[in-house]
Amino acid sequence: GGQQQQLAIARALAAGPKLLILDEPTEGIQPNIIKDIGKVIRMLADRGNMAIVLVEQYYDFAEELADEYLVMERGEVIASGPGSEMQAKGIRQLVAI
Repeated sequence: GGQQQQLAIARALAAGPKLLILDEPTEGIQPNIIKDIGKVIRMLADRGNMAIVLVEQYYDFAEELADEYLVMERGEVIASGPGSEMQAKGIRQLVAI
C-alpha cells in the first residue's frame, strides 16, 4: 500500500534521475500522508534539476502541483495548458467520471 509507494519513490530518487515519472503516487496512501507527498514533489520540482511527470486521478492533488497539464482520452490529447489555468478551463469536468 502506501509504504510500498513511498519506498518506490525513494528508490527512484536514489538514482538521481533527470526525469521522474509518478504513476498515481497517492493511490493507497492515507489522506494525511498525501499532503506530505505533495510537499516533497513540489520541493523536488522547485529545485529545477528534474522534470516530473505526474499521472494522477486525484484532481485537487494534481491541480495543486501542476506547472503544466495534459488530459488524454482514449490515447488523444483533449486539453493542455498551464496548471494555473486548470480551474478556469473547467478541467475538473473533463476528468470527472
